[in-house]
This record gives sequence, C-alpha cells and structure tokens, in this order.
Amino acid sequence: MTTSTVVKVSAAIEAATAVGLIVVPNLVARLLLGTEFSTGGIATARVAGFALLSLAIACWPHQGDAAYAATRGLFVYNLLVALYFAYLGASGTFFTYLLWVACAVHALLGLLLARPAYTKAPAQS
Repeated sequence: MTTSTVVKVSAAIEAATAVGLIVVPNLVARLLLGTEFSTGGIATARVAGFALLSLAIACWPHQGDAAYAATRGLFVYNLLVALYFAYLGASGTFFTYLLWVACAVHALLGLLLARPAYTKAPAQS
C-alpha cells in the first residue's frame, strides 16, 4: 500500500468520523465510548468534528503546495466554528460573552483565509 493510499484512507476515516460528530454526536459517543454527551459535550463534539473535517481536507493528497491545503483546511474550520458559535449564541442555548468573542475571532480568521484558500494553488515545480 502506498503512502498516498494510506493518507487517503486515513483522511476518509477522519472525514466520516467528523460528519458523525457534527450530525449525530451522541451516536458516535455511544458507539465509541458507550455513553452520551451532555449539552456542553455535544457542542464540543461538533467543534471537534469541524476540526477533524478540516484535518481531512488539509491532509487529502493533492498536487501543489502543502501550505495551500493547510490554508483551505483552516479556512473551513474557522468558517464552520464561527457559524456554529453564532448559532449557539443566537439560539440562546449558551450565553457567555466569550462565546461571541470566539465567534468574532473565528469569523475574522475565516475572512482573512477565504481568498488565499480559494485562489488557485501554485503549481509544483
């Protein structure tokens, strides 16, 4: 098995786990840990799912600069976390001022990474 194949399989497994944590975190907790998450645990599991999804995106084999793949992964992570934190704050499920600060920081980072993340990757020389 080539390294590229192992990386693809690993990235696919992480992406599948990420989708599970984002969509049905308690099912993943029951299957992996034999228990369910609390309300705060569900929010944390979803943020971890965003991180795993971003890791899978950044690690997917590609042609070109590795920094480009990392930029795309970080863009996706910051965008998803900003949107989720805004949802949590607006829904009234959680209320702290730090939640809105974290939301703003992730939104700002996402905005700063948006253009470099979707500008064509430089060709590998």
